[in-house]
Amino acid sequence: MEEITFTVGIVGLGLIGGSMAKAYRAAGHRVLAAETNRKIFDFAVLSGVVAGELNDDTVSECALILIAVYPRAAIRYLEEKGQTIPPRAVVIDCCGTKRGVCAAGFQAAKAYGFTFVGGHPMAGTERSGFKYSKATMFKGASMVLVPPVYDDIRLLERVKRLLAPAGFDSLTVTTAERHDEMIAFTSQMAHLVSNAFIKSPTARSHSGFSAGSYKDLTRVAWLDEKLWTELFLENRANLLRELDGFLVNMADYRDALAAEDGETMRALLREGKEIKEEVDR
Repeated sequence: MEEITFTVGIVGLGLIGGSMAKAYRAAGHRVLAAETNRKIFDFAVLSGVVAGELNDDTVSECALILIAVYPRAAIRYLEEKGQTIPPRAVVIDCCGTKRGVCAAGFQAAKAYGFTFVGGHPMAGTERSGFKYSKATMFKGASMVLVPPVYDDIRLLERVKRLLAPAGFDSLTVTTAERHDEMIAFTSQMAHLVSNAFIKSPTARSHSGFSAGSYKDLTRVAWLDEKLWTELFLENRANLLRELDGFLVNMADYRDALAAEDGETMRALLREGKEIKEEVDR
């Protein structure tokens, strides 16, 4: 069966939005974009990734709209531009937190007749911006979806077809609340711990003494502080719960070390290793 091409509108041409634009263009689809940085927009057009501007006049041409900006900016777009979105369109955000954006998206969809689905592509790099975006960013990755109705199979199949050009390996369906609970652990804590770890004075003289474990732990310390501040504060209750638990665990290791308690230290390390083996099966 021949694939049907369509027009996709992308709000924001950063790492995620730019990668989406490149993936859909590579798959033969037409890409329109809204980007506040005119230099980035012009470059995307000149490079052949973007065909034109996504605005009030052209949004009606889109079968799919992907919102790839900060959560608060995504909410503003939905509130200000929702009335311009055609009823036939599916709108999916790509934000790192879901409760606030989904509440605004579901409300706008109900008011204006389009379909909104919360989304979070589980892919990225420590670098940000269109410069580092790539068409293969989402190959083999998971896309988390928060639909308005959990078990609407017809909608999920429609979304699956629309997202196919991005190359996701799997779709994970959940609620906004569950997403934010999980992401506090799987993503936000990793960024927070990495960013705090690198502040050791020893970091400035690590060259020649570091290998894979150092690189793995510190990779995401190189982050966009404006974005991650907003994500942390948006999800502060869940992140505080994870952080408090982490500090309790770290105190156990410190106490064993201070007391030269080898038996307790071995038990703590063994427990962590066994949990890692369990969760990776």
